[in-house]
Amino acid sequence: MSARRSIVFLVAILLMCAALAVAKEKDPKRRVLTPATIHLDNDGEKWAKKTLEKLSTEEKVGQLFMIWVRAQFLNVEDPIYLQLIDSIHKYHVGAFAMTVNVDGPMLLRSQPYEAAALLNRLQQESKLPLMIAADFERGVSMRLQGTTVFPHAMAFGAAGDLKYAEAFGRITAGEARAIGVHWNFFPDADVNSNPANPVINTRSFGEDPKQVGDLVAAYIRGAHSAGMLTTAKHFPGHGDTGTDSHLGVAQVTGDLARLNSVELPPFRSAIQSGVESVMVAHVSVPALEPDANRVATTSPAIVTNLLKKELGFNGIVVTDALDMAALTRLYANDVGRAAVEAFKAGNDWLIIPADMDASYRSMLAAVKSGEISPARLDESVLKILKAKASLGLHKARLADLDNLPQRVAKPQSLAEGQSVADAAITLLRDNGPLLPLAKSAGTSGPALPYQSIEEVRSGKVLVIFSDDVRMDSGRVFERQLQARAPGSTVFYVDPRIATAMTDEILKSVESAQAVVAAVYAIPVAGRAIQGKTGVTNTVSLAEESAALLQKILDRASAKTVVLAMGNPYVAQDFPSVQHYICAFSNASVSEISAAKAIFGEIAIHGKLPVTIPNFAQRGTGLDRAAIASQGDSHHVQASH
Repeated sequence: MSARRSIVFLVAILLMCAALAVAKEKDPKRRVLTPATIHLDNDGEKWAKKTLEKLSTEEKVGQLFMIWVRAQFLNVEDPIYLQLIDSIHKYHVGAFAMTVNVDGPMLLRSQPYEAAALLNRLQQESKLPLMIAADFERGVSMRLQGTTVFPHAMAFGAAGDLKYAEAFGRITAGEARAIGVHWNFFPDADVNSNPANPVINTRSFGEDPKQVGDLVAAYIRGAHSAGMLTTAKHFPGHGDTGTDSHLGVAQVTGDLARLNSVELPPFRSAIQSGVESVMVAHVSVPALEPDANRVATTSPAIVTNLLKKELGFNGIVVTDALDMAALTRLYANDVGRAAVEAFKAGNDWLIIPADMDASYRSMLAAVKSGEISPARLDESVLKILKAKASLGLHKARLADLDNLPQRVAKPQSLAEGQSVADAAITLLRDNGPLLPLAKSAGTSGPALPYQSIEEVRSGKVLVIFSDDVRMDSGRVFERQLQARAPGSTVFYVDPRIATAMTDEILKSVESAQAVVAAVYAIPVAGRAIQGKTGVTNTVSLAEESAALLQKILDRASAKTVVLAMGNPYVAQDFPSVQHYICAFSNASVSEISAAKAIFGEIAIHGKLPVTIPNFAQRGTGLDRAAIASQGDSHHVQASH
C-alpha cells in the first residue's frame, strides 16, 4: 500500500471514530442528564407526540406500568437483574419505583452510588427513557444511607414554619435527581384527624386542613425549584380512617360537607401549586361512591368526576400500589382486572401490580377488544411521555456518578434537617422540677467484660420501647444520652420480652434519679398484627409494652419523662404521665433533638399539630428557653 493510500485510510478510520463518538454523545442512553427546572418546551412536545405515533399497542400499554426496583449492586447475570431487564423488553414498562430490600422489620438501605449505577444500567437497557419514582417521605435517607436525614411530616407541622417544608422539598429533590430519581410520591396531603389511624399518623403534616395545605404547597415549591416531580396523596383523603389499606378496605365515612371542608382542601392547594400527579387511595368513600365493590382507585365518580372535572386536575393520576390487599381482595379471582378497572376509572399510571403478567395481558386485551378506546390509551401515554420530556429525559437520561459527592449530603443540608427536628420538639406536660436533666460525669471504673446490664452509676435509666429490639430505634438516642450522662442504664424492650424484663427494669427505676421512657411507635404500612377481630395494624403500644410503661409511671411518674419518638397520641393511654415530649419521628435527627431538649441545650417552642384526646388540644405546647451550658455539650454526631 502506498504512503498516500495509507494516509487516506488512516484519515478515514479517524473520521469514523469521530463519527461514532459524536453518535454516542447524541445517544440519550449514553448522555448524562443535568437536572434543571421542570419545563416542557416545543422540542419536548414534538418528541412526545412523534414517539406516541411510533409506539405499538403493546408498547403503549407497557408505558402505563411502574414496577419495583430495589437499590443494590447486581451482577449482570444475577437473576434479579435479568428479571428487571426482561420486564423492560417483554412488557415495555415505562417506569420503576426505587425502593430497598427488607429483612422482617428492617430496611436494608444501600448507598447512593449503588442506586445510581443500577438506575443508569436500566436506563441504558430501555428503548424509551424510564421514569424513576420513589417514596422519599422523609427524604432520600428513607431509602438510602449517606443522605440528608429529615424527620416525619408531622414534625414540620409542629415546627410551624413553611421555610422548613420548602427546604425539605428542595434538598430532597436535589439529592434524588443526583441519583437518577425524578418523581417523589410526596407530599402527603392527608389530614390526620383520626388518632387511631394506623398507617398515616406522623406521615401527615397534621389535622388542620389549612396548615396541611400550606405545608403541601411549600414542599411542592421547594421540589420544583430543584427539578423534582411531586405527588399529592392519598386522594380523596386517608387521614380519617382506622384501617390500613395495605391489609383491608379502609372507609372514609364523612359526608360531602365534611370532605369539602377537611379532606379536599390540601389537594386543592396542591393542584393550585402545580403538583404533577395525584395518587388515589384504595379507600371506600360511601358519600362519593355507593358501590361497595369499588374503592376510590376504581371509581369513575371519584377519579374522573371529582378529581379531574370538579377539582380541575389535568396532570397524571397514579394509583396507590395495586398489590395492596384493599384492592386485590376485590379481584381475587382475576387479579389482572384491577389494572383495567383502575384505568377505566381515570388513572393514568398503574403502579406495582400484584401480578405484572396478568395485569399487562388484561390491559392489552381490554384495548384490543375496544373496552378501552385507542384515544383513551393515547391520552394517558401522551401525558407520561410529556412528563418525561419535561425533565429532559428525551435528550439525556443518565445520572452523573462523578457529581454525587458534590450534590448529596451537603453540610448545609444536614444542618437543615437537624434544625427542623430541633424546632419540632414539643413539650406538652412538665409537672415538677425534673426537666431539664442534669448532666453527669458518671462513676469511675469500667464495666466488667460482656456485662450486659450495668448498675445505675449516673442515676439515669433509659427504657427504649420499640416493635423489635433488633431495629435501630433508640441506638442514636442511647449514644446521645451516654455522652451527657455516662454510665446510664439502658434497657431495650419489645412486646416479646417486656414481661420477662419487668422486674429488673422496675428495680432500676425505683433506685434511679431520673427515668427516660422513649416510645418508638411508628406508622408502618402493611404491618400485620393478629388482633381480636383478625389481622389488623396499629400505632399504639402493644399490650405487654404498655403494661410495663404503666408500671414505671405508677412507681416513678414524678421522675419519668416520656418521649414520643413517633406517634404523639400514645399519651392518651397514659393519663398519669407528668413529663411528656413529642419528637414526632424516629429519625436520627429527632433522636439528637430529643436528647438536646431534655438536657436543656435547645429552646423548646414546638406546637402540637394534632389533638390528643383527653390530653392536649392542637396548638398546645409549653415554651422553654435553653439553659446555660453545663460544660461540654458532648454532642454526638449521628451518621446520616
